[in-house]
Amino acid sequence: MTGAEPDAEPGGGADGGAAGAGHGTGGQAAGTGAGTAGGAGGGLGGGAAGALLVVGDVVTDIVARHGDPPAPRTDTAARIAVRPGGAGANAAAWAARAGAAVRLLGRVGADAADWHRRELAASGVRSFLTVDRETATAVVIALVDATAERSFLTDSGATAHLGPADWDPSLLDGAGRVHLSGYLCFTGPGRELAATVTREAARRGVPVSVDPASAGFIAGLGRDRFLAAVVGAGLLLPNLDEARLLSGEQEPEAAALALARRFGEAVVKLGGDGAVVAVGDRIAARVPARPVEPLDTTGAGDAFTGTYLAARLRGAGPADAATAACEAGALAVRTIGGRPPAGPVGT
Repeated sequence: MTGAEPDAEPGGGADGGAAGAGHGTGGQAAGTGAGTAGGAGGGLGGGAAGALLVVGDVVTDIVARHGDPPAPRTDTAARIAVRPGGAGANAAAWAARAGAAVRLLGRVGADAADWHRRELAASGVRSFLTVDRETATAVVIALVDATAERSFLTDSGATAHLGPADWDPSLLDGAGRVHLSGYLCFTGPGRELAATVTREAARRGVPVSVDPASAGFIAGLGRDRFLAAVVGAGLLLPNLDEARLLSGEQEPEAAALALARRFGEAVVKLGGDGAVVAVGDRIAARVPARPVEPLDTTGAGDAFTGTYLAARLRGAGPADAATAACEAGALAVRTIGGRPPAGPVGT
């Protein structure tokens, strides 16, 4: 490949092989020469349903759970954990856990590249990561309050430089779906990459989905600019705030229908209220969430997204896919950080 090389076979970890040729802004494609797997594309592999290719952010999450609100000019007690994260990487990990063959294209700094490779491989994700030698890995500080709701402080780091120079069309070999993290749309290089990937996917007949990722960032970019950046996608998976902003509708069903008329299929994630799915001009499913006592809602939407995509990729209908996705979301809010825990989904 001419772009980022595979970092590891799923479950294997990095083997310290020679790095590929440098490209991008201060970038170097970190290649460990992962062995061949069956399927199309010179060993990329995809399984019977085709692989899920995720293009998006890889982030180091610092999760701070605090009971009392942070107090100014003094200390506030908190339980703090460092976890691998990123909306794109999290969705990829949950899709792999739901049985999909998953590959991930992303960009990280040299400071944490090896750790992220190992974590993705342990989750069953085959990663293609460009190592940025000039910019550190993206970092998000997630402040999780006593109700398990979270607020984010985000430093986009190396993810902000993910762009067309990191792309290789052979990543689509054997792919059954492409999923784009909405965070791509908030930088110039990311929007160029999203457009490039979407065009190539359309040429090959591979469907594209998008998770809008951040109502705050969409508001900053502008609704129309965001919608222009995701032209060509056939499935949108917003949360309710994002759906309201993008559709102009307040009610979940109305927002889902408005977005489905534009994209073909829309899944509005409602947190503790489940999800509503619209396809074309009809509501295809309204699925309740499983009641649980949450610990940390970080990554719950990514868990839903990855599981929904994996289910649809293997042929499940919208209702069954949304039911499985809500189960994954319930598990995610009982887990610290945004990645799947050890053990079967739903236990």
